[in-house]
Amino acid sequence: MKIGVLTGGGDCPGLNAVIRAVVRKSLQYGHELIGIKEGWRGLLDNNYCKLDREAISGILHRGGTIIGTSRTNIYKVANGEETVKKNMEANGIEALIAIGGEDTLGIASKLFKAGVKVVGVPKTIDNDLNATDYTFGFDTAVNIATEAIDRLHTTAEAHNRVMVVEVMGRHAGWIAIHSGIAGGADIILVPEKPFNIEAVCDVIKKRHESGKSFSIVVVSEGAKIQTEEQTDKDGSFILSSLKKDAFGHVKLGGIGNVVAEEIEKRTGFETRATILGYIQRGGSPTAFDRVLATRYGVFAADLVNNGYWGKMAALRGKDIVAVDLADATGTLKTVDDDLLSVAETFFG
Repeated sequence: MKIGVLTGGGDCPGLNAVIRAVVRKSLQYGHELIGIKEGWRGLLDNNYCKLDREAISGILHRGGTIIGTSRTNIYKVANGEETVKKNMEANGIEALIAIGGEDTLGIASKLFKAGVKVVGVPKTIDNDLNATDYTFGFDTAVNIATEAIDRLHTTAEAHNRVMVVEVMGRHAGWIAIHSGIAGGADIILVPEKPFNIEAVCDVIKKRHESGKSFSIVVVSEGAKIQTEEQTDKDGSFILSSLKKDAFGHVKLGGIGNVVAEEIEKRTGFETRATILGYIQRGGSPTAFDRVLATRYGVFAADLVNNGYWGKMAALRGKDIVAVDLADATGTLKTVDDDLLSVAETFFG
């Protein structure tokens, strides 16, 4: 069988580990592997490369993806689905393994319903993909953010400052919660719970009145500020651009600067913001993510070999299991109230 492998959406530590595992296991089954370059765009443009043992040699620890990625949405392109199916047939591609998050796997789910043989592997540093306990890349992002928070503690204390750290997380605050708890943050702001800036400032004031000379605030890029007039509303995103991508997402970013400015204005405490941004996506994956990505890749190859189409590899407890792509992409997995309560125990 000739199997196409693609990576879509944002890059993520562990993508190459998945590709390596898919190739190694599929070759054992006697299948042929090709890399589809730059995500779904490669299927529209017939842009491919050979994936054999030589191609995957030495990539386990490397960040990024050797076959490239993009945020291409074939359903925003005229006759996109038909073009993909036509190009697959013309190039003898009998099955697809799609590695990506909600958007990438959402396309995979639609293609499956249209008759394409496809399986998925969950990837997102945000850890917001449903039907799996963890996605690879998340652990790496949390470790990077935690190290940054640790470093900011020392400069915050040295200068008696409030430090605001903005991390990724459009609709879910998993990175903020995990890195904030691990890094000993004094306040954690997440998309799941719109916040009132005055309440945040009150916590910081009380902390400083108790004798502490500095504070650390961790905020997700998708956290929403709730004004005094919006107590019954969800609040608003802070946008860095109104331009939308192929999946209708606006570009977030800058809430860290807004929060820092408001804190300094309302409390009088010197405040600085640090936006981690794409640093969280880059570099080598952690050992946990390398192992998880490898397990996902091997399982995906098994799914293809056994003809379990329309499925996604998922982590449930200690086991890798098959779940429906539709279940994985139907709703986002957000931070639950219990974990939020744990974090709030240490606020102030």
